Amino acid sequence: MSAGRLAVTLGDPRGIGPEIVKRALQGLRDRFSQPVRVIGPDGFDPGAGVYDSVGPFVGGEASAGAVAVRAIERAVELASEGAVSGIVTGPIHKPSLRAAGYRDPGHTEMLQRLAGASEVGMLMAAEETPRRGALRVLLATTHVALREVPDLVTHPKLVTQTTLLHQALQTDWGIARPRIGLSALNPHASDSGLFGSEEGEVFAPAVEQLRRSGIVVEGPLSADTVFGRALRGDFDAVVAPYHDVGMAAFKTVTFGRGVNVTLGLPFVRTSPDHGTAFDLAGRGLADSSSMEAAIRLAGRLAENRFDTLRIWA
Repeated sequence: MSAGRLAVTLGDPRGIGPEIVKRALQGLRDRFSQPVRVIGPDGFDPGAGVYDSVGPFVGGEASAGAVAVRAIERAVELASEGAVSGIVTGPIHKPSLRAAGYRDPGHTEMLQRLAGASEVGMLMAAEETPRRGALRVLLATTHVALREVPDLVTHPKLVTQTTLLHQALQTDWGIARPRIGLSALNPHASDSGLFGSEEGEVFAPAVEQLRRSGIVVEGPLSADTVFGRALRGDFDAVVAPYHDVGMAAFKTVTFGRGVNVTLGLPFVRTSPDHGTAFDLAGRGLADSSSMEAAIRLAGRLAENRFDTLRIWA
């Protein structure tokens, strides 16, 4: 595995991906010890690194989805061959994936399929926030309807996702003994069963099992306090039971600095914490700070996981 190399995909060519990748790479140009592999459709000049073309973009949703997926597939090939140790993905558009014939709900599920990973996790990470402390939030369930969440937040789900997070914090972040906060599902962590039974029947046994395995975890904790405690430094990361309770807190504090990290893959994968922003594309208004943060974090995590050699100058 080449610890000094990253592959960066442009995402949907109609969105802001190509321009924020170019701007981010130019801003970080002096920090790479080895060339970045940028992957996208014909005719793009990233202004830095080595460019891999995956064919023409001829216009429309289907073509946009097809070239976006081919870029992701090529990046996974490079990682599987050991040519790169990390992948940074530009934003994609889910309807264009469907128009191109793909049924993966998004990047996370696609990468899990392509890498053959048995279990993956969606972690939102901001290593720097206006509150100074880092905020890392694992979403135990991701893009599902709210009415489905209680059935999906099971004892095994909480144990496997929290264990995956613990391992990543040790291996990729280099935290010897991570401290994890587990956010409750119901208001006030159900107030001893007044507002639901999940905290007593599902969360508490999961916490007990995790502690027996040596994982430092506290919870279930009320969602209106656990994120503030993480920002104060009480926890290295928080497990959120469903998408919006985690993302609302995360983006309120970190927007523009956040990074999406996929846990459980045999390589590092990060992406910015925003979408394609078609309304901003080509107007010179797109902010590249989240893409820069994604590239920087991918380099740091790959360095920790794969080698003692430094990626950054």
